[in-house]
Amino acid sequence: MQSPLAIALVAAALGLADARAQEEPAGAQTISRPPIKMNRWQEDWSALRDPSLRTEPLDGLKYIALSDMNPARYLSLGLTLRERFETNDAPGLGTGGTSRDSYVLQRLQLHADLHLDHDWRIFTQLDDDRAFDKQVRSSADQDRVDLRLAFAEYVGRFSSGTLKARVGRQDFAFDIQRFVSSRDGPNVRQSFDAVWADWETADWRFIAFVSEPVQYKDGHDFDDSANGTFRFHTLRVERHVLGDNELSAYWSLYERASARYGDAVGYERRNAWDARFAGRAGDIDWDAEAMVQAGRVGASTIRAWNVGARTGYTLSDVAWQPRAGLQFDAASGDRRHGDRIEGTFNPLFPNGYYFTLGSYTGDANLLHLKPSVTLRPAHDFSVAGAVGLLWREATADAVYLQPNIPVAGTAGGGHRWTGSYAQLRMDYAVDRNIGTALEAVDYKVGDTLRHAGGHDSTYVGVEFKVSW
Repeated sequence: MQSPLAIALVAAALGLADARAQEEPAGAQTISRPPIKMNRWQEDWSALRDPSLRTEPLDGLKYIALSDMNPARYLSLGLTLRERFETNDAPGLGTGGTSRDSYVLQRLQLHADLHLDHDWRIFTQLDDDRAFDKQVRSSADQDRVDLRLAFAEYVGRFSSGTLKARVGRQDFAFDIQRFVSSRDGPNVRQSFDAVWADWETADWRFIAFVSEPVQYKDGHDFDDSANGTFRFHTLRVERHVLGDNELSAYWSLYERASARYGDAVGYERRNAWDARFAGRAGDIDWDAEAMVQAGRVGASTIRAWNVGARTGYTLSDVAWQPRAGLQFDAASGDRRHGDRIEGTFNPLFPNGYYFTLGSYTGDANLLHLKPSVTLRPAHDFSVAGAVGLLWREATADAVYLQPNIPVAGTAGGGHRWTGSYAQLRMDYAVDRNIGTALEAVDYKVGDTLRHAGGHDSTYVGVEFKVSW
C-alpha cells in the first residue's frame, strides 16, 4: 500500500533512532542542537558548523558549508514523512453516501534551506501527498509531487528591532490556528503565494502581507497554482502585556470570485476584524478570541461573527500534572432565507486539529461547549479526554462539517441541538525525530441530523511521523 520510498525512509528513521541511543553524548551538546519544528522553514541549523555538535548520522547534510570564509553561507537538507491510518464508519455523519472508509494518508516533504549570508536565504520544499484506498478524495487528501514552498527571505537586525520579509510561496499561521493556519490536520497543507513583511521589537510586532491562496489539483505533477480569483490580505499587530501575555488584533480581506452559501452566490468580498488575548497566570491559562465579518457575497450583505475561548487549570505540583480545561465556541449562522443578509460565518483557513480530526464539526452556525482533562504521565507523553456538546446558532441555517460544508437537509428545520461527541487523544514523542499519535472520536447525532439521514459516527486515526 505504501510507496517503496516511504518504507525505506521509515526504516532509515528507525535506524537513526537506534544509532542515537548508542552514540549520542549527554550534556551541553544535546541542548545546543536545534529542535525539529512543525514548520521546517523555522529551523536554524547553523549550530552544526561546530563539528563537535554533529553527533547524529547524516548531520553532514544538515550543515553543508558553502564557503570557508563565511560560515553563515551553507545549505541544509531535510525531510518529513507522516503516515496516518484512518477509519471512519460514517464519513460526513453518514449523509454523503459513503459507507465505512479505511485508508492511509501519506505525506512526504523534502526541503532545502540555502543560506546566502546572515541576512538572506532561499527555502524550497517539495510535497508528495497520497490517500491510499480512500473512497472519496478531496483536494485536502491527495496532491502528488508539487512545489509547496519556495520563497526568498531577508532578515535585517537593527538596534531598534528586526525586519523580516519573504517573497514567494510560503505558509503562515496565527495564534492557535482557528482561522489562519498552515492546515496541518488534513493531509495537504495550505500554502500562499505572498509578499510578507514584519517588524519586531521586544514587545511589539507589526505584520502585513498580500497573498493568493494556492489552489490544489491532482491531475499531474506540479499543477498547483494561485490566481487572481482568490485573494487574502492582512494587517496585524501584536503586543506583550502584563508580562508575557499576548494581545493581538488584525484586519483581513478575503476575496473569492465564485462563492456559494445557502442563501448567497457570487463574488465574495469579506472583511474580517479579529482580536485575541491569551496568557497564563500561575496554573491558570486562557486563550480568548473574537472575529467580526462584513462585506458582500453577490447581492447579499455579510454580517457574521465568531467568539471562542479556551481556559484551563493545571495541578503542576501533582503527579502527571492534570489539567482541567473548558472550551467554548459560538459562530453565527444565517437567520432568514431570502433577506439578502448572509449571516453564515466563514472560518477562512482553519486547522483540522481545533475541534477533532474526525471532521464532524465545522466552525459555522455553531454553539460548542467542550470540557476536557489532560494528563502527562511523562514529559514526552500526553493523554487527553474530552466531551463536546453541540447546538446550532440559527435553525434556519444548516449544520456544518469541517471546514464549512453544509449537511444537506438540515437548513430550515429541526432543533438547535446537533449532537455530542467523546474524544480521546494520545501523543508520544519517541525522540526528537519520531512522533506518534492516536485519536478516537465517537459522535452521537441529534434528531435534526438523524432526520436528514445522519448516523452516529466513529473515527479512529493512528499517526506515525519521522522528521530529519
